[in-house]
Amino acid sequence: MAYEIPVTQARAELADLINRVVYGGERVVVTRHGRPLVALVSAADLEKLDQLENPPAEEQVITTVSGVHSTRPAGSATGERRFGIAAEHRAPGTGVSGEGGPA
Repeated sequence: MAYEIPVTQARAELADLINRVVYGGERVVVTRHGRPLVALVSAADLEKLDQLENPPAEEQVITTVSGVHSTRPAGSATGERRFGIAAEHRAPGTGVSGEGGPA
């Protein structure tokens, strides 16, 4: 839980609040009219928050790939994608030159 303090009091006690955050490991929420306004967190906590918001590129790729594999096309209960290729069987001698017909 974070320590809450009104903005007017925080102005007067800023140096003490910084020490509480840096050395005491506390998080301080500065309020105005009882509503949270800003928070004081350590640089280490800020770095952790940044990593949650912007994961390294390799984690983004893994997330993207897993997202692709988790999508299911319409009408597929198993999530398997099928790509059809149309083919026509022709009797020997009736195809285009080079496909088994007379040259």
